[in-house]
Amino acid sequence: MSKTEEVTYSPSGLSDKVKDFLIRYKDKFGNYKYVDAIDSMMPKRAKSIHVDYNDLVIEPEFEKIFSANPDQIFDAFSRAIKEALQTRFPDYAEKIKDEVRVRLVNYPLERSLRQINAETIGKITSVSGMVVRASEVKPLAKELVFVCPDEHQTKVIQLKGMDVKIPVVCDNPNCKHRDFELKPEASKFIDFQILRLQELPEDLPPGQLPHYIDVTTRQDLVDNSRPGDRIILTGVVRVEQESVAGVQRGHSGLYRLRIEGNNIEFLGGRGSKTDRKIAREEVSPEEEKMIKALSQSPNVYQRLIDSFAPHIQGHELIKEAILLLIVGSNQRLLGDGSKIRGDINIFLVGDPGTAKSEMLKFCARIAPRGLYTSGRGSTAAGLTAAVVKDKTGIMMLEAGAVVLGDQGLVSIDEFDKMKPEDRSALHEVMEQQSASIAKGGIVATLNARTSILAAANPMYGKYDPFKNITENVNLPIPLLTRFDLIFVVRDIPSKEKDERIARHIIALHTPQGTDKHSVIDVDLLTKYLSYAKRGVPTLTKEAEEKILAYYLQMRNVESEEMITVTPRQLEGIIRLSTARARLLMKDTVEEDDAERAIFLIESMLQDAGVDVNTGKVDLGVLQGRPRSEVSKMQLFMDVLKGLEGDNKVPVEEKTFVKELEKSDKFTEEEARNYIRRMLREASIYESKPGHYNRV
Repeated sequence: MSKTEEVTYSPSGLSDKVKDFLIRYKDKFGNYKYVDAIDSMMPKRAKSIHVDYNDLVIEPEFEKIFSANPDQIFDAFSRAIKEALQTRFPDYAEKIKDEVRVRLVNYPLERSLRQINAETIGKITSVSGMVVRASEVKPLAKELVFVCPDEHQTKVIQLKGMDVKIPVVCDNPNCKHRDFELKPEASKFIDFQILRLQELPEDLPPGQLPHYIDVTTRQDLVDNSRPGDRIILTGVVRVEQESVAGVQRGHSGLYRLRIEGNNIEFLGGRGSKTDRKIAREEVSPEEEKMIKALSQSPNVYQRLIDSFAPHIQGHELIKEAILLLIVGSNQRLLGDGSKIRGDINIFLVGDPGTAKSEMLKFCARIAPRGLYTSGRGSTAAGLTAAVVKDKTGIMMLEAGAVVLGDQGLVSIDEFDKMKPEDRSALHEVMEQQSASIAKGGIVATLNARTSILAAANPMYGKYDPFKNITENVNLPIPLLTRFDLIFVVRDIPSKEKDERIARHIIALHTPQGTDKHSVIDVDLLTKYLSYAKRGVPTLTKEAEEKILAYYLQMRNVESEEMITVTPRQLEGIIRLSTARARLLMKDTVEEDDAERAIFLIESMLQDAGVDVNTGKVDLGVLQGRPRSEVSKMQLFMDVLKGLEGDNKVPVEEKTFVKELEKSDKFTEEEARNYIRRMLREASIYESKPGHYNRV
C-alpha cells in the first residue's frame, strides 16, 4: 500500500509531469512527436491532439491513474497541452483554453459491449461496435450566465451530467431579486451528439439479440462517424438516472449506462476516417505477395470459381458471375457531376432446392462488406432508411441494409415474397445508387453504392419452361431490367449429374468434407477479392470493338422478330468485362474479357431471354411483351377494328375467329383462347352474348 501512497499528485503536479512527458517524448525516428502535434494545432485550427497509449508505457504511474481515475489524468492532459500551447501561440491558447482535449489512441483494454456492466462505471474502456444511429448535433451548456433585473451577472458552471441548477440567489450580496433570465451570448456552449453503438454482427453469440449502448460525443468528435461505420470507441463509462413509472422524478434508484466518448477510431485502420477500411480488408505485405503470386498462376480463374462455395456442386456460370459481382467495376464520375454505376446486379430465379440461398449466404460471408437479408422480414424502411423518434423527441435517421452495405453487396433472398411497396424502394438503389428519403421533416439522399444479388422462386413452385420469365416470376418489369444478369436455375434430372451431386453431398457428411486441393482458403479469397477491388483497368481498342460489334448486331432491327437491347445491356457488358479484368488483376480490359462478358450475357439470353412462342432470342421478354406477342395483339385489335367499322357494330365470335384464321398467325383454337384472354385483360368486352367490341 505504501508504494501507491507515494505517488498521489496534486492536479498541477500531475499536469507538470504530463507536460514533461509531452515535451520530452521522442518516437523511434527521434522526432519530438507531441511537440510537433501541439505546434500544428494552430494552423489546423485543432482543439485536441492524439496521444498513443503505447507511448505512455515509459511512465508506469500514468497507467495506474488511468485505471483508477481517468478524469483526473484527462484534466491534467488538457492543462498540460494548454500550457505548452501558451508558450507557442498565446492568443490561440487563450481563445480555446476551455476546449483543449486529449484523444487517446490504441487503448489496450478492449471489452465487448456485453462486458460493460456495473463494475466498469467510472472506468475507461474501449469498445468495438457499429454505429446504428446518430442524433443531430446540439449545443450543450458549459457555463451559463444569468442576469437579474438589476443587470447583475450570476454564473452557473455545469460540471457533470445534463441538469443545470437555476441560481436561487444573485451573486451580488446586496441584491434581493429571485428571478433570473439566461443571457445566451455571454454563456459558453459546446457541440454535443448522441450515437448508438451496437454489437458487431460477427461478435454476436448464437441465439442472442445484439446489445447496444448510447454514447455521448462532444466538440470535435461530433459528426465524425456516421450510421453504418464500424468503430472502436474509447471513453469513460458513466451512469444516468432512469425514470421509473410511479416513482417521483429524480428519486428513482434505477440507472442506465452511457459512455462518454473520448476518441473514435475506425475498425481495421485503427485511425482516422480517411483510412476507413474494415479489418478484413487490410492486406499485410506478406499477404500481398501471396495474392500477387496467386494472380500470376496459370489457372487462377478456374481456381477462384472452384473456391467459391466449394460445398455446392456445379453452377459454374453462376459462381463466376457472383465473383464478378463481388469485385465489381469502377464507378465513373463524369465531368458534369453525374455518375455511371460500377456495381453489378444479379438475379437468380429457379426451382426449389437448387442451392440459391446457399450461394447468397456464402457470397455475403466472403465479400469484403456483405449483408444478407430475407424477403419476408425486409421492409422498405429496413432496406433504405427509417426516420425514428428518439426518447428525447429528436427525429433521427436510422440506416437500413443497402446504406449499411454501401460499397459492398447486399444479398436479398426470397425476393418474390417481399411486399411490392417495399420492393419498389430498390428501383432507385439499383440504378441511381442512392436512397432518398423524405419523412418527418428530414429530406435526405443517402449513398447506397451496393451490388444487389437477389434470389426468387417461380410463381408456381417450379419454373415453367413454356412460359416467359415475366410470367414465371412475380416481379415488376422495370425492376427486372435493372439486373445485369438473370439466371434461371433449373432442376432437370439427368443420370450422371444427379449421381455427381448426390456423391458430393454424401461426401460432405463424411469426416473429410470437401477436400479439394485447388481450393483457395476462405480468408485468402476474401483478401484477394478486396485487393482486386482496388484495380482501375482501362478498355483496350480490341475490347471496345468487340463490345460495339456485338451491341450493333443485337440492335439490328431489320428482321420482323426484332431483338430489343437497351444501352443498359451495353453498360452491363462493359461492367462485366471490367470486373473480369479486375478479378485477374490486369491493368487493361482485353479482348478475352469482353468475350467472356458477352458469353455471360448470351447464356443469360439463351436461358431467360428466349421467347417461348417463337423459340427465338428476344430481349422484349425481359421488358414486358416479346415481339411475337406485340405483333399478335396488334393484329387482333386491327381485325376487330375493321369488323366493327365506324358504327361500332357488335362482332360475332364465328366471323371474328374466321378473320383471325385468314391471317395465318392464329389457328382456330388459338384465336378462341386469345379472345378469352383479351376478355380477362379487359381489352375487349362482350356487348351481347357471343358478340364482342373493343373497350
